[in-house]
Amino acid sequence: MSKLNRRSFLQQSALAAGALSFSARSWAQVPGANDDVRVAVVGFNGRGKDHIKNWRKINGVRLTALCDVDSKILAAAVQESADAGQPVDGYTDIRKLLAAKNVDAISIATPNHWHALATVWGI
Repeated sequence: MSKLNRRSFLQQSALAAGALSFSARSWAQVPGANDDVRVAVVGFNGRGKDHIKNWRKINGVRLTALCDVDSKILAAAVQESADAGQPVDGYTDIRKLLAAKNVDAISIATPNHWHALATVWGI
């Protein structure tokens, strides 16, 4: 039996919560325009760049928004995505991001002391 640590517990819990967050109706829908899971990355000056890169590699996932409190970093990343032909919306306030209709899930790469609050708001 493997030892359960905080990181593996959080990963497994996030995966389970994500799977359960879709209603039965959404699982039963015919494949079409709603196939993609629309993801936003929150905080991406460090580890978040890896989040962006890896989300873009997954079929069925579409990066639709970026959120960072530093407007210069945000503007550069939004422009970089637009130049790559994958436009995204930019937000400096996570509350406005969470109110957006084009986001199904968020990927949190903020400093540690913001993880819990962003997770609670995201739920």
